[in-house]
Amino acid sequence: MSSPIHIKNFAMNIIKWVKRQRTRHTLKHHSIPYSLWKKSLRKAALLHDLSSVEKARLRRLATLFLYHKAINGARGFKLTDEMLVVIAAQAALPILKLGLNYYSNWVEVIIYPGAFRVSHNNIDPNGLSSNEMNTLSGEAWLRGPVILSWEDIEHDLHAPHLGHNVVIHEFAHKLDMLDGSADGLPPLHPTMKIKQWADVLSTAYDVLRQQVAHHHRTRINAYAATTPAEFFAVVSEYFFAAPTILNHHCPEVYQQLVQFYRQDPLARQKQKNLSDFDNEGSISKLL
Repeated sequence: MSSPIHIKNFAMNIIKWVKRQRTRHTLKHHSIPYSLWKKSLRKAALLHDLSSVEKARLRRLATLFLYHKAINGARGFKLTDEMLVVIAAQAALPILKLGLNYYSNWVEVIIYPGAFRVSHNNIDPNGLSSNEMNTLSGEAWLRGPVILSWEDIEHDLHAPHLGHNVVIHEFAHKLDMLDGSADGLPPLHPTMKIKQWADVLSTAYDVLRQQVAHHHRTRINAYAATTPAEFFAVVSEYFFAAPTILNHHCPEVYQQLVQFYRQDPLARQKQKNLSDFDNEGSISKLL
């Protein structure tokens, strides 16, 4: 007679097998067409440094993302297939080595044509409540949708060196929210130390806050000094869109993100430059 533990393990193995079969079916029958993928990839400079293997993995993740998440235009805004793939590809980049499970417990992405206005209920230190209107380019809700401005997405496609990417920013918030709150401390891997993460990021956050308070020039977007959650989202933008800047000004933060995302964009960038140099040298020899 099987023990409860054996029965539970058997049931879990069956569930995993079913999930793998569903994934294979999705990738086989709903894969992003290669021509559309290539066209969309060319538009996103953020993704150009990925290796061929990484691009293939990203395509699979983007396919699964599009299958499992609903991306809808707000107020009748029409989204083309190319727009959908551009959004999905960038959203999949932070989870390239983590997997789609890191985007669990929510299903929708809402796209506005441009910046949108939202009303937030704020409570002051005296306990008084007030409504405040804000104009945003993106927002992530706990267990709710990710909301993005297409105008800002499109701008980021052509200027990744500025260290700004609204898609990366809002999906970093989603990773931060995995444990139920946005506090700048996403669920870390077992090999990572919470104290080290907290010490490194809080120190860098405090330094940035001091720079902003004293009106000093900051090389990291000053918006990162708003809250620890915004700090994590902003440095995640720099990690993927401007790794050289982040590594130069916050090297310890950069290394923590290398461990969390299990990616090294700076090393990837150097490898791409080396490959381009080698290719140019090979072409020169043929001429």
